[in-house]
Amino acid sequence: MKYILLFITSFVFAQQTQFVDFKSVTGQLILNAKEKSVSGSVDYQFEVLKPLDTIKIDAKNMEFSHVQIDNKDAVFLNTGKQLQIVYNFQKGKNHLSFEYVAKPKQALYFVAIENSEVQIWTQGQGKYTSNWFPSFDDVNEKLIFSLGITYDKEYQVVSNGILEEKIKKENNLHWQYKMQKPMSSYLLMLAIGKFDKKEFKSKSKIPLEYYLENKDTDRFEPTYRYSKRIFDFLEKEIGVKYPWKIYRQIPVRDFLYAGMENTTTTLFATRYVVDSIGFEDRNYTNVDAHELAHHWFGDLITAESSTHHWLQEGFATYYALLAERDIYGDDYFYSKLYETAQQIKFASRSDNIPVLNAKASSLTFYEKGAWALFVLHESIGDKAFKKAIKNYLKKYAYQTVNTQDFFDEIKKVSSFDLVQFQKTWLESTAFDTATANTLLSKNKAIQVRLEVDKLKKTPLAEKNDFFIKTLNSDIYSGVKTAILDQLEDEKYEAKKQLLLLALKTNNVKVRQAVAETLTKIPEDFRVEYEALLEDKSYQTQEIALYWLWKNFPDHQAEYLNKSKNRIGFNDYNLRTLWLSLALSTPDYSDTPESLISELIAFSSAKYEATTRQNALEKLIAFKIINDQVLTNLVKATTHHMWQFSKFGRDTIRLLIKNTEMRASFERILINLNPDEQFQLSRLLKE
Repeated sequence: MKYILLFITSFVFAQQTQFVDFKSVTGQLILNAKEKSVSGSVDYQFEVLKPLDTIKIDAKNMEFSHVQIDNKDAVFLNTGKQLQIVYNFQKGKNHLSFEYVAKPKQALYFVAIENSEVQIWTQGQGKYTSNWFPSFDDVNEKLIFSLGITYDKEYQVVSNGILEEKIKKENNLHWQYKMQKPMSSYLLMLAIGKFDKKEFKSKSKIPLEYYLENKDTDRFEPTYRYSKRIFDFLEKEIGVKYPWKIYRQIPVRDFLYAGMENTTTTLFATRYVVDSIGFEDRNYTNVDAHELAHHWFGDLITAESSTHHWLQEGFATYYALLAERDIYGDDYFYSKLYETAQQIKFASRSDNIPVLNAKASSLTFYEKGAWALFVLHESIGDKAFKKAIKNYLKKYAYQTVNTQDFFDEIKKVSSFDLVQFQKTWLESTAFDTATANTLLSKNKAIQVRLEVDKLKKTPLAEKNDFFIKTLNSDIYSGVKTAILDQLEDEKYEAKKQLLLLALKTNNVKVRQAVAETLTKIPEDFRVEYEALLEDKSYQTQEIALYWLWKNFPDHQAEYLNKSKNRIGFNDYNLRTLWLSLALSTPDYSDTPESLISELIAFSSAKYEATTRQNALEKLIAFKIINDQVLTNLVKATTHHMWQFSKFGRDTIRLLIKNTEMRASFERILINLNPDEQFQLSRLLKE
């Protein structure tokens, strides 16, 4: 059976790449938010290279009609996974057209917003685009896409490529987008919402469009602070002009990942929409650079299979680091590499899957892949590395590649031992610490960081003077936070002087480390710790508020009064914490019912998943639980974000161990919708 499966898989692969060459596709689509459906007409242009009797297009759970080849009705089979057209195909050009309807279970998401508004967006990475648009799961099948989308005129609609025209149709607008160059289907996208847009041009005259929801326009500068600079830097650093005609960036609600490099239009999570204070802890810089780098490494040239996925993720991670180096400096760059090296080394104790393996972890593909490139870059020199990258991108533009293709270009510019390099960095699960430390030690901050880390098991009295000297120096903040990590379990009196020195650095990250590591706050440190409540960091403020409230009951009202109007990040981290603390403080509020209502509202579907989870965690931790809270918790189990739905399921599993809680869940079951009833019933039966 194994061999039959391999034969079938090989045949399907060969059928698409050796027998048929799909050139382009045009889709005219209508989105229905109420029905959560997409429908439309699709037109494929393709060339038959060798005669065959069936062509296949991936299409999950769709209905088809008016299927025609060269304007003549065609015999077709809908398997539920593919549209298969049966025909006596001979060599030459052909034209396939059909209409379809789908209610996608994934990849196309309709996110409800208050006042009956909606955001609609796609996420196709992997083999998911075929859930909403008949296309190709095989990344080796690249073609030119052109999408037209009709939707409510009050909304903006974005897809890949240049906007060719916008046509009014009664209460709707039809937006026609077109690509000029081919791409893989997983990079196809659309996004619909109410956005404000600002337009710029890169140094190379590429149009840059940056979007935000209308309510967030005052957050434009911190959110996109370095976006244009990153674009200009990467074009210069890579040495190949941005390969597309336009570049857009759009934050969307409840996005599944940090960002996604859809060709010409990156979608990213709203957690990176920040004000100037939020920028300190959640800025978009790294994600911005990573997704843009993919427009060369992933979009322009695409790994032919998952085995070579590092050619996308490792490259995007490395070039994002280079962009951050340009912005934040060498100390930041080397410190990030040092931190990821520690993560890889720790993971290698149990992770036995190397970079060149389709089942490698994200840490391996991304971070170890980036490390491999850093070692290669340093080993062959900047000039040779850049020449090889430039040749590699130009030679394989709009094609798929493998690791050997990349190595072939390295061989042309250097005699570097790629065989040993591949064994060490791409085929071994061990981490070459000696080589890594040699390269990292070029940086003074890392030299000191290595000294600090060697002292982890040394008694504090023996390393105290060195720590004082380091905290008083102008060394990079990451080194100082490493010192504070070593102090966490030390007695307060022994470390007090070091904590005070750390606070005096006035560095947000160093002071935040004090807040995180000192959870039992002595009275004689209270005033110093209270100052953290005013730091320009929502994360620090949240940590400080909680631990001050917990450690000093007599001052709880004072802390609550000081922070009562704070919101925090766009997930309301400070507001939800404040509400839970206010409700847990005896005699603090005259209207606890209104506070309870507000906190429960944050757990409802009106808000994004991160806000809802924040609120639910606090409601349950502080035992503020009623039927509405339990209902909102069950609703979490049906959410499209797996992290949030898992939180919902895991929390319910814990709660129903309590007999009274189980009875409460059983009582609300009848009032839930069918999907929610299914999820809760399954959990109750476990």
